Amino acid sequence: MSVAFTKEGDSEAFAADLLDRPISPHPNLVTPRGLARLEEGLAAARAAYSAAQAGGDVAQDRTAMARATRDLRYYSARRASAQLREIDPALDVVQFGGMVTFDREDGRRQTFRIVGEDEADPTQGSISYVSPVARALLGKGVGETATVAGGEVEIVSID
Repeated sequence: MSVAFTKEGDSEAFAADLLDRPISPHPNLVTPRGLARLEEGLAAARAAYSAAQAGGDVAQDRTAMARATRDLRYYSARRASAQLREIDPALDVVQFGGMVTFDREDGRRQTFRIVGEDEADPTQGSISYVSPVARALLGKGVGETATVAGGEVEIVSID
């Protein structure tokens, strides 16, 4: 029977066509927590790679191997390019790794920690330093304003 009529062919095609995870062109700035998460991701990718090598089913192993190899390339590259940044306590402005609270014109108050791209999760209160909001706020102090999404925001606290 031709490979064209089997599920094995589908798995092999999927594994062969698995695209690399995109790597940002921006500097890979990380907080200490972000660096730890990259190291955890790298360790998990190494474990997945080892598990895929030890597996038994050829078709499934190829897909698992492709995923593990892709993740290993990604986390290896991100870990190698990571630039650890710590908050400078002497500065009284919004900076990478810090928390900023600001008021929007519509009355909403928002608080975000500005972190690296791999660590950012707006639903958990962290945004990437390359996001429009972070770029507008970085370097500004309490009481200063910035334009975000066409509206004005005022910084009310920096932690």
